[in-house]
Amino acid sequence: MSFHSMWAELLPVGRSSASGGYRRFAWTGADADCRAWFRQQAEDRGLTHEVDRNGNQWAWLGDPAAGNAVVTGSHLDSVPDGGAFDGPLGVVSAFAALDELRRRGARITRPLGIVNFGDEEGARFGLACVGSRLTSGALTVEQAHRLTDGDGITLPQAMEAAGYDPDAIGADPERLDRIGAFVELHVEQGRALDLSGDRIGLASAIWPHGRWRFDFRGEANHAGTTRLADRRDPMPTYAETVLAARREAELAGAVATFGKIAVEPNGVNAIPSLVRGWLDSRAADQASLDTVVTGIENAAREYAAAHGVDLDVVRESFTPVVEFDHALRDELARILGDDTELKVPVLGTGAGHDAGILSGRIPTAMLFVRNPTGVSHSPAESADEDDCVAGVHALADVLEGLART
Repeated sequence: MSFHSMWAELLPVGRSSASGGYRRFAWTGADADCRAWFRQQAEDRGLTHEVDRNGNQWAWLGDPAAGNAVVTGSHLDSVPDGGAFDGPLGVVSAFAALDELRRRGARITRPLGIVNFGDEEGARFGLACVGSRLTSGALTVEQAHRLTDGDGITLPQAMEAAGYDPDAIGADPERLDRIGAFVELHVEQGRALDLSGDRIGLASAIWPHGRWRFDFRGEANHAGTTRLADRRDPMPTYAETVLAARREAELAGAVATFGKIAVEPNGVNAIPSLVRGWLDSRAADQASLDTVVTGIENAAREYAAAHGVDLDVVRESFTPVVEFDHALRDELARILGDDTELKVPVLGTGAGHDAGILSGRIPTAMLFVRNPTGVSHSPAESADEDDCVAGVHALADVLEGLART
């Protein structure tokens, strides 16, 4: 099956007719359909399909127990109303790259694996990269069991409802010990390649990033009868904090976003008693990130005190800077540069990935495919067909170069 036909087959799964975006959330019907698609692709190619203890899917050419395996892949889940390419491009390209290797008659001497990591986006339970975090031990069983979605359903309940055993989850060092290299192909979530005119790029590092929850607590009251001077309204404090986040990020050359909000009691004619906002912030280095988040929190506390509002700030997740394995990155550059004469710039990224989570346990690298608009996490996310095919060929070259050594 060609890249184009695989892409067309997967495209409708989990797509919202209202927004045109995707809602492929962990352990839902759309997720199950994506998993069925992955399994079918594996079986169509005669690959061994398995699901590990954390719900991640694997397709193997050769025996993974032999060790020193070369693995590629990404994820199939999405952010709310996300784009088609973030995640799925890496999985579809992995199967297409294997097809290309077979077409070439490539001699593969190491086990070759394709993986679909579960719940990478964290759209349902609020924590990104759950599948790879569990596998690597970065997320404990106890922490995972405490995760809940917006309806109060816990991760174990969701897994069990989907037919998986939540009591089996946990670190899987034996599986990771079998992997000699992991290469993740991903659409670029930015415009660096578009601006440089290159189709393919190599990742140097992932910026440190985290998520913080700001709880602004005031006093609910009548919107029409309560004087402005008598209000303890948390909404203006939240609004001022959003503006402060923009200012602090600009000063540090970083990014900061309040992209999610919950309001209680959430009535048009009621002053809120609680405004809860989630901050996502990322920067090129730890010092810059600390400066941004501290500046935002300090400003929020000043605004809260001025308005008689209480404030709690909780760091819900954090990932330090990830430097991808230099030796593996250099080997990819050599394969693509020396063997194919493809110009491949090296660039950093502010987006988190499973490859970043796994980098603490195994050598990892990333390939980026050009995004002509830079838009991501949106239905407008796109990549040109020719660039996608170029990505498949680049990935095939890399896999061939690594798996025959």
